[in-house]
Amino acid sequence: MKPVTVSIAVPQPAEEVYDFLDVLANHEPFLDHFLVDWKFSGPARGVGAKAEARTNAPMSQDWTEFEVVEAERPKRIVEEGVGLKGKRRTRGTYRLEPLPDGGTEISFELVWIEAARAESLIPPMTRAFLKRPNGKSMRRLAKLLAERSPA
Repeated sequence: MKPVTVSIAVPQPAEEVYDFLDVLANHEPFLDHFLVDWKFSGPARGVGAKAEARTNAPMSQDWTEFEVVEAERPKRIVEEGVGLKGKRRTRGTYRLEPLPDGGTEISFELVWIEAARAESLIPPMTRAFLKRPNGKSMRRLAKLLAERSPA
């Protein structure tokens, strides 16, 4: 299945964006429109940080476990996820590219390492289903960063 990629430009420098994203608990407020009931374990930041969250859908009991597996300040953070009781494995990568004006282009790419059977039968629908909330996540992340930055 093709990856899903979303991006947004923010005025904050890459180091500031990285420092925010490096703390896994900081992901909850920009992802909680589709992932809820978050639980965290391991270190608060960096490789080994872990989270577990449930998909926010009616009657959903689909829990996904995330773990940060790579971190390269201030360029990249890679998380691996396992959901649907092990039937779905994903890799999510945040890439931070400095912009000429001092801001940062943030991109998030979600790659399926292993897709559940139903997801693999309808890849365009699965991708479309995930592109929309991930795009919203980027807009919410930009708003959070703006609220944290000095005026």
